[in-house]
Amino acid sequence: MPRQFLPAIRGLLVPRPAAPPPSPPTAETKDLLAGGVYTSVTLAGVTNVWGTPGRADGWDLERVIVEGYERSIWTFKSVEAISKHASTLPVQIGRGGDEREFAEVLEDHPLLRLLNKQANPLETGDVFKKRLSAQLLLSKKGVFIEKTKSRGGVLTRLDLLPPDRVEVIPDDENATYVRHFQFTDYRGHIRELPPEKVIWIRDPHPTDPFCGVTPLEAAGLSVELDVAARTYNISFIANDGRPGGIVGIDLDGVDPKEVDRIQKRLAPGAHNAGQLTLVGTGPGGVTYVDTSARPREMAYETLSTTAKNEILSAFGVYESVIGNASERTFNNADREEWNFWSHTELPHLNLIASAFDPDLSDDWVIRFDTSRVQALEFPRRQAREEARKEFEAGLITIDEYREIANRRPFNTPQSRALWISPQKAPVPATDQDAAALGLAPEPGAGGDFGADPNDALPAAGGGQSAAAAVAEARALEPAPTAADDVALARGQAPLELPAGPATTAAEDVAAARAEATPAAPGDAADDVARARATTAQPESGPAAEDVEAARTQLETKALPAESEVSEADFDALSMAVQAALTALLARQEGVIVARLRAPKLRKHTRFWEPENENDTRGGDANINEDRVVSAARWAEETTNTLAPILQQAASATARKLGQSLTGTETVPPAAVAAALVTAMYAGETVTAFLGALAESLRRAQDEEPALQLERLVSLVSSYYQENVPGLVARVAETCAVSTINGAADAAAESAGPGVLRTWITRQDDRVRPAHKALHGQTLPVGTPYEISGAQLRYPGDPFAPIALTVNCRCRLHYALDEAVS
Repeated sequence: MPRQFLPAIRGLLVPRPAAPPPSPPTAETKDLLAGGVYTSVTLAGVTNVWGTPGRADGWDLERVIVEGYERSIWTFKSVEAISKHASTLPVQIGRGGDEREFAEVLEDHPLLRLLNKQANPLETGDVFKKRLSAQLLLSKKGVFIEKTKSRGGVLTRLDLLPPDRVEVIPDDENATYVRHFQFTDYRGHIRELPPEKVIWIRDPHPTDPFCGVTPLEAAGLSVELDVAARTYNISFIANDGRPGGIVGIDLDGVDPKEVDRIQKRLAPGAHNAGQLTLVGTGPGGVTYVDTSARPREMAYETLSTTAKNEILSAFGVYESVIGNASERTFNNADREEWNFWSHTELPHLNLIASAFDPDLSDDWVIRFDTSRVQALEFPRRQAREEARKEFEAGLITIDEYREIANRRPFNTPQSRALWISPQKAPVPATDQDAAALGLAPEPGAGGDFGADPNDALPAAGGGQSAAAAVAEARALEPAPTAADDVALARGQAPLELPAGPATTAAEDVAAARAEATPAAPGDAADDVARARATTAQPESGPAAEDVEAARTQLETKALPAESEVSEADFDALSMAVQAALTALLARQEGVIVARLRAPKLRKHTRFWEPENENDTRGGDANINEDRVVSAARWAEETTNTLAPILQQAASATARKLGQSLTGTETVPPAAVAAALVTAMYAGETVTAFLGALAESLRRAQDEEPALQLERLVSLVSSYYQENVPGLVARVAETCAVSTINGAADAAAESAGPGVLRTWITRQDDRVRPAHKALHGQTLPVGTPYEISGAQLRYPGDPFAPIALTVNCRCRLHYALDEAVS
């Protein structure tokens, strides 16, 4: 073997073979299985270099549609769910307003005719919008719309260009980014389209303005896994077709033809799946083999479910949106529908609509009309529901609720007031509203709601003539003026004064002087002297007596003497409550008896009477006594029945006492509140009454196994006969005392701190010792009475212990504190 000298150097001298030319770039591949090559739909045919303006040129849209859209049910349903809304929703052009409604809408525009009616001779507006939306979801290039205008520059048609036949020619200097578009038609002809004739819509790429993105880029592998899983399942059913089990027996001595017949039963095919097959096992052997599908062979189910979830997540579509709301509550399904619209559909629609804005003037915008989409009402519906609860609780007004509900406020006294529960008593927002709601006199008619009572007292000598004051004191027609009285005292004819309403004393004197004859100054001077003298020391006579009576009347209004509610007030209200409660309880008894006999409540109980021998609706259970009496319903009805009666009595009492103490008829809200609280306590009393009845029904059913239904009916009737009279009398008396005293105390407290009140009892054998000790005790208004360790604001206080208020008939006497007044 010849020696090789310096083989390394020899290698440098030997010419190297020429390097093979670089192979053209190929589609990106991923080796997922040994021995096989897999090309993903997510990179379907991309041959360009990353980062160039032609990144999306290699996107094979035809392959995406065939393999991804048409073969994958979840891709198809996702695209359909998103694009069908774009096709059915009309577009509108407007300006101003909010996200729900434009302040001004443009009724006529070429874009409205093209997108809502006919886009081109082949497609209606709905078809055009549906194709546009689907292409935007599937095409990495985006959507290309060719605009055709008339000679006058008016849009006449819109045409969708196939994205794979359009090439974007960028500007070399990036001055306008796009120099023009090249479109290859179906005949192979190339047309150059200027940028102003093409609307280019794409879901923007994070870094490349010439490229869009599509959910299939992220969901491509999941799409193919879903298709592969379904293909595997079909192949398994068509080709594997194994029986469900094999029984092996000894076939020695069996005819070969019989063996062949048995073996054929193992032939592949879905129609053989699940059968038992006999095969030979050799001498004396009997075996069984389970050939049903193993978990590994059932893995396609998990694979398919995972692929489905990934595809729907990539498109932002929930399964309930595409028609499957199983295993979801109504609230969860509503939430998913709203999430789909809020996070997926609305941005998609906005992306499409905003592309047409350059064809409008600066202050007009185009958008899809989503005002009738119920799913978008979900958050607003929740806000309205919460606002309704706040209104029912008396926390917001009707106008505030209407503002939350995007409705125009009424701006009336009723809608501005708070209506407190349980019987919706109004709490006015202003003095004028209080007057309109009947809780205070009209403004200027004797005092404002909530104002100082002393401010409402008439001032002496102002706003009212002496004659009018005298007439009011005597309850007569307006008396003669002071000049008439003087003339009458002198035995002369009355002076004639100008016709018109009564005026002040000063005006009367001035008018008398104007009409008097200047020829007799002595008489007038004497009259004036006498009038002045009566100011310091009134003289006897008709005029002096009238003036003195008027002054007395004014002083009486300024400093009222005293007031109290009478036994007649209690008795009248008690009789009204007794009448209403008696009628209510009579109807209540009839309803309860009817419910006892109702088939619906007797079904599956021992009181069911079979209609025939095959009737199986009977049972051995007791009737549900709580459903029969329905205590909560009757408590509410009792409150609703008595509240108007008690409110009316409370308002009348408060007006009466307020007129006596302050000269005004103001009804403070606390007076109405006392009536409402009393009505609620009456409802609770009826609840306890019905609770005892329910317990009697339960005990009767438990103690008498052979109890008949009519026995229960008789028990209810006897219960009402025995207990209703005492219940009605007790509730009526308690309601009367609590309401009248509560309203009177509220009116007295509203009158100011200068009011004293004295506890008055009936002074008979029914008065409890604790109340006897309070008889005659006087305290300032607002100071509670101490009784047996408890505090009572007034007799019958509903917040005091029931042992100190039930059957109470006491009242309070009110008087002004002379030291304060």
